[in-house]
Amino acid sequence: MKSRFAPSPTGYLHIGGARTALFAWLWAKKNNSKFVLRIEDTDKDRSTQDSVDAILQGIDWLGLNYDEGPIYQSDRIERYKEVLSQLLNEGKAYYCECTKERLEEMRETQMASGDKPKYDGCCRNKKLKSGVIRFLNPDNGTVSFNDYVKGEIEIANTELDDLIIARSDGSPTYNLTVVVDDHDMEIECVIRGDDHINNTPKQINLYEALDWNIPRFAHVPMILGADGSRLSKRHGAVNLMSYRDEGFLSKALLNYIVRLGWSHGDQEIFSVDEMIKFFELENINKSPASFNQEKLDWINHSYIKTTEINELVSELEWHLNQLSIDLSDGPDIKEVIEALRDRSKSLVDMAQNCVMFYHDFEDFDSDLAIKFFHLESRPVLDDLLINLNTLEQWSAEHIHEVIQSICESRNIGFGKVGQPFRLAISGDGKAGSIDKCAQLVGEKRVLLRLKMAIDWIDSLPS
Repeated sequence: MKSRFAPSPTGYLHIGGARTALFAWLWAKKNNSKFVLRIEDTDKDRSTQDSVDAILQGIDWLGLNYDEGPIYQSDRIERYKEVLSQLLNEGKAYYCECTKERLEEMRETQMASGDKPKYDGCCRNKKLKSGVIRFLNPDNGTVSFNDYVKGEIEIANTELDDLIIARSDGSPTYNLTVVVDDHDMEIECVIRGDDHINNTPKQINLYEALDWNIPRFAHVPMILGADGSRLSKRHGAVNLMSYRDEGFLSKALLNYIVRLGWSHGDQEIFSVDEMIKFFELENINKSPASFNQEKLDWINHSYIKTTEINELVSELEWHLNQLSIDLSDGPDIKEVIEALRDRSKSLVDMAQNCVMFYHDFEDFDSDLAIKFFHLESRPVLDDLLINLNTLEQWSAEHIHEVIQSICESRNIGFGKVGQPFRLAISGDGKAGSIDKCAQLVGEKRVLLRLKMAIDWIDSLPS
């Protein structure tokens, strides 16, 4: 038993493709089966190596390890030619030389008559030796199959076309290659988007013509934008790796994707093991799912708050490198992450909030400086500098006691001390718990930054 993910390398891997891959992967894991990655690259004009690389990178980032592959259709051309020859020799396919002009005229006539446009079989009995190759679709009977998601589907053969299975240059088309591949690779369950559902009856007839076992099918509804329209770049249909760049944890994205059209009771957060345990194709919704950025942000934040610290360090490393942060010049990154994780919605947030602990800065946010650095806050900063300079133990607890004593001695609220202090040590006012952040920034840097804040006030025109 096997499932597969078979993308065409004509663009990047996006949310919809990633969800299909995840469902196929979960089915394989659930059934102690194998997951096959197949790259459908027979469209030479549109397939690119960049797209192949993007697909492989995305699958790897999500952790959807495949048991077989990547298998490239372009390496299997001789096998497709072998099947085409078999169909031609058995009279189950034929050459067609109809021009585009004739086909267009035929289509317009059929539509004008209210008929469904389809090939009229003009070349069926001509015994031609060249042209495109068409599959001889049965004229009678019906095709029926029980889809895991859609249920029972039946269509009359009179509704189907003599589909083209090879172009005039001999290259095979999608409907042939997918049937040959799924048969040869022993695919038990074909999980794909429901935009392929019209192809399924045609493919079933091909299976039967070749006397091959027919796999089971699960056609997954599309993903829509929050406004109900087809998912586009403005909704989130971007290169999957953009989510990594924006600071999403791969497991958080997996969790979000699995809930796009599938559910297990009211549960929202799933470990990968739970996904495998609970996943059933029959529980996929028949109606389209809607992409919700706020839900994705919430799930990501939940994962950042609960992910094991060493794993979070590993996930954060790429983002720290983007900001050229040298972890040897500052506190233990694990302590910094613990201080920041509750208020970081993304790894980008967290990495940016790490900067103050490892990089010095030359100036303060001008708007905040005007607001919090003034003649009234100068004596407060003086007190901080003097008292912190005499601390015997540099810890959050002792730093908090210093702040509290200044508030009491000057009879002012905590904010009157905390706000200028926060800006002084961070440069942008985005520090979290001020005493913990001061501890992690370190005594030397804190004292230097307090002096810099006092100098900023002293530079104000009198």
